Amino acid sequence: MRVRAIVYKTFHRLARTERDVIKRMVDTVDNVKPICEVVKVGVAGTSYDVPGIVARDRQQTLAIRWILGEAFKRRIRYMISLEKCSFAEILDAYRKRGISRKGRGDLHGLASTNRSFAHFRWW
Repeated sequence: MRVRAIVYKTFHRLARTERDVIKRMVDTVDNVKPICEVVKVGVAGTSYDVPGIVARDRQQTLAIRWILGEAFKRRIRYMISLEKCSFAEILDAYRKRGISRKGRGDLHGLASTNRSFAHFRWW
């Protein structure tokens, strides 16, 4: 019940700035979705970070998890309500800024750095 109230308050806050809230949320998740990720693979006693493509369902799951996680961190850091923090994080991700978007960039950078180990991808 409490989570539903927080989500509705966040969407009402978004509706004040934009008419189509669902479109904005879809664009926000699209901006944060990772395309590739790294997986630790052990080969001959050594573990490598092997880049791979992320499935579409996992892309959405990771994006939503990152947005909510950063909203929780922002709430603890600034001691304000979760509705305000989630609204701010959604707006930042929509504008291609924010910590959740930075996490996506870091993950893509890590995957491109380790692309020489892509031949270990046999899962």
